[in-house]
Amino acid sequence: MTTTISGELTRPGLGGGFRDLRQSSFLLKLLVRKELKVRYRGSVLGLLWSYVKPAVQFIVFYVALGVFLGLERSARNPDGLSNYAVYLFSGIVLINFFSEALGNSARSIVNNGNLIKKIYLPRELFPVASVWVSAVHFFPQLVVLVIGCVVAGWHPDAFQLLAAVGGFAIVGFLATGLGLLFGAANVYFRDSENLVDMLLMVATWASPVMYSWTMVESKLGPGFFALYQANPITVGVELFHYAFWYPTTDGSAAMPPNLFSLWLPVGMVISLVVLALGQLTFRRLEGRFAQEL
Repeated sequence: MTTTISGELTRPGLGGGFRDLRQSSFLLKLLVRKELKVRYRGSVLGLLWSYVKPAVQFIVFYVALGVFLGLERSARNPDGLSNYAVYLFSGIVLINFFSEALGNSARSIVNNGNLIKKIYLPRELFPVASVWVSAVHFFPQLVVLVIGCVVAGWHPDAFQLLAAVGGFAIVGFLATGLGLLFGAANVYFRDSENLVDMLLMVATWASPVMYSWTMVESKLGPGFFALYQANPITVGVELFHYAFWYPTTDGSAAMPPNLFSLWLPVGMVISLVVLALGQLTFRRLEGRFAQEL
């Protein structure tokens, strides 16, 4: 007797992409818990490092830029930024999320090589779990930011809160897409880790975290400024400024023109395109992960 097996044949090791993530939500939660436990194993402060590290980073940048370089508005510098501490920290928390999410997801496949070689499970779980872990670390920083904003007189409306959600989504999609892209490339070319490190170093200074967008416009001109403003990280940071810093000012602070009518859609589209390209590249390369590792 001959038995015929019908159905579409797939290449060994090739998953279904993001469709598999919906069916593996329990595994995703386990990986997130595992990464958190491994990261803080033997640590005295544990998750408190999520508060300590950005706090030290904020103090260093605030003293160097706000005090020494005079970016904060004062009697001696009326052209500086009001509530510069809130302005600075609202950008830092988002950049920290992006840096951690991309850095860890780019190394996630190689770091979990032993597990990948032993059993099959959707490989996208590892970069996505790294982004989720970064979101867990992002939340305590967000709480500190909100407390600081309230002390500074924060009075947001619903639209400004939605702007923060939009900024986080843009940066999250971008980090996930780049994490998939570099996570797959890192299996074949370990130089990808160094490329990611340089990219993250540039990302901190290529967006208006520590300075105002008006400085960029005055130096680069409208043509190059449009290219600068199309950067999804720049859009995300400015949305965070609009949500957290702008409501603490007197309303006279200048926000980039066309932030919602033009740059928010542009930033979201670019992030989604990067996410799609990252997923496509990941699926094309994942079939030989086990052999290469």
